[in-house]
Amino acid sequence: MSTIITETSATAVYCSRHYQPWAEELERSVKAAARGAGADLQRYPGTLLHEPEEVATGNGTPFKVFTPFWRACNRRPDPSSPLPPASLAAVEKFLASEELDDWRLTPTAPNWTFGWNDLWSPGEAGARRALTSFLSHHVQDYGEGRDIPSEPNTSKLSPYLRFGNISPRQVWHAAQLAKQERPEAAGSINKFLSELGWREFCYHLLFHFPQMPDEAFNPKFSFFPWGKDEERLRAWQAGRTGYPIVDAGMRELSQTGFMHNRVRMVVASFLTKHCLLNWREGEAWFWDCLVDADLASNACSWQWVGGSGADASPYFRIFNPITQGEKFDKSGGYTRRWLPELARLPEKYLHKPWEAPEAVLAEAGVSLGDTYPRPIVDHKTAREEALRAYATLKEIA
Repeated sequence: MSTIITETSATAVYCSRHYQPWAEELERSVKAAARGAGADLQRYPGTLLHEPEEVATGNGTPFKVFTPFWRACNRRPDPSSPLPPASLAAVEKFLASEELDDWRLTPTAPNWTFGWNDLWSPGEAGARRALTSFLSHHVQDYGEGRDIPSEPNTSKLSPYLRFGNISPRQVWHAAQLAKQERPEAAGSINKFLSELGWREFCYHLLFHFPQMPDEAFNPKFSFFPWGKDEERLRAWQAGRTGYPIVDAGMRELSQTGFMHNRVRMVVASFLTKHCLLNWREGEAWFWDCLVDADLASNACSWQWVGGSGADASPYFRIFNPITQGEKFDKSGGYTRRWLPELARLPEKYLHKPWEAPEAVLAEAGVSLGDTYPRPIVDHKTAREEALRAYATLKEIA
């Protein structure tokens, strides 16, 4: 950075505010480096709609429940609309720069991200196209269709928000304009905005509780009897659990760097409640694999599903991976796409292939334990074990 400041004769370095636990230390080091090169560091709030310390309960404490948090946000003045600069001076010459390949960002043994360049368009232009496409063609179906993984009813803006290719203020104002132009879609748009609110809530929690990525928000869960089963963990990571909706989600993740939100909840519930593996195992895997991996949202979401987080899903809410598949992927389009080995199974057995008669399996080219794994756990047994494990927390004062 010092070299860039010197070569461009820059007088200031501009950046958005960060909220990670290490943000203050990072800012101090960047500020010192900038000043050493003769420039000031100018920091602005451009990552969120509302600054975490500006939204508080009536007692002045941080919110721990989403609904009153988002209600308080909506009582505040509308976020200001981002404005382009009156002028933007260009440097006199382009600086020498490294190529992205020089940074060795992609894995090599093997490169399991092969083909991702065809799926994503990083940068501001790609972000604007994604937002425009969503608001023009899909937002009207978002409210009722956002849980259907086979349909393109979600925005897929999370990677662009994560890396600052687009700001939440741009998204918020574009959505407000869409409500004016398409009043019949107002309900779906409000639902979409509330999901943007969940992102705000996650950052609110991370700012006030910086230990969230590493420690259970509910201290009782520090005593939870998590298991240690490397074989189950590897099966989950590879999409080889024997439960089609779970495996489809994990295959989508490994092949695209993304996973549909409904399916994220299902696979997270399966890891923490069917396999009784620590939510931090899933948090770490998602952090490695997701193109939208975000410290706040990742930690908050995993703790929410696992039952240890703020405003968490109740411990007894254990997603049934069979009925989740039957309900949200009824036609099987999503499962068949990511599990081609099951593509010829009838809908009746697609989400529970172990119940299919041998003749049906043979006709579909499925050999359980060979072309597709048998379930690594029994749903009913796993549910009972999870409830017994969670019941131990009731004994803790």
